Amino acid sequence: MKALVITPTYNEAENIRRLVDEVLSRDTSLELLIIDDNSPDGTAAIVEEIREKEPRLHIIKRPGKLGLGSAYITGFKYALKNDYDYIFEMDGDLSHDPNILPVMLKEIEDNDLVIGSRYIPGGSVLNWPIRRLLLSYLASQYVRFITGMKIKDPTSGFKCYRKEVLQDLDLNRIMSDGYAFQVEVKYRIWRKEYRIKETPIIFYDRVSGQSKMSRKIVYEAIWMIWRLRFLALIGKL
Repeated sequence: MKALVITPTYNEAENIRRLVDEVLSRDTSLELLIIDDNSPDGTAAIVEEIREKEPRLHIIKRPGKLGLGSAYITGFKYALKNDYDYIFEMDGDLSHDPNILPVMLKEIEDNDLVIGSRYIPGGSVLNWPIRRLLLSYLASQYVRFITGMKIKDPTSGFKCYRKEVLQDLDLNRIMSDGYAFQVEVKYRIWRKEYRIKETPIIFYDRVSGQSKMSRKIVYEAIWMIWRLRFLALIGKL
C-alpha cells in the first residue's frame, strides 16, 4: 500500500519543516509531495534540503503562482503515474491535523473518498472569529442547497481518495482553480455515486504566514457553483 499526501505551498517557509516531520512521522506508508509555486520566501529550498535525508519527500517546483486547483491536478497526475493507492489533499499551513492521517487511511479501506469535516458531530474550528466561521458555515449550506449534495462540509480541503476515483475523473475537465476546486471535485465524485465518508476534524487557524484567501477566489466559488449545477442539469458534467 502506497499513500501520497499532496500539499501545495506558497510562502510556507515558517511551517514547512514542522509539516514534513508531522506528516511523515504518522505512518511509514505515507509519502509527501510538495507542489511549490516559486515561493519567494525560499520554501522550495528548505524542502530540497530536507529531501537529501528523507526519500519519502518529493517536490514539484512550478514557475509562478498558478493556483490551488492546478497544483492539485499536477499532484493527482503525479500520484497516478507513480501508482499510489491512496492520495491525500492537505493544507501546508498546519490547519489540518496530521493525527487524522492514520484515521483516514483506515477509513479509506471501505470508502472511495474520505473527507475531513468541520461540520459534523466531533468536528469544529478553532481560533476563527465568529464572522469568518459563520461565513464558512453558510457557504457550505449554500453549496449543499444549490448542488443537492448531502456532504456536510463540501468546501473542506482535507481529503483522501482511492486512486480508482481519480482515474475515473477526467482531470483535464476540472474547471475551478481556487477554493471552488474543492467543491467541484466532490460534486463530480458524488454524482458518480462513489462511497463518501466524512470524518470529524478540528480545523486550526494558521499561526504563521498569511492566508491565501482573496475576493477573486470567493467570487469564483459563488458563480462556479451555479455553473456546475447547470452543466449537471443539461448532462454536460
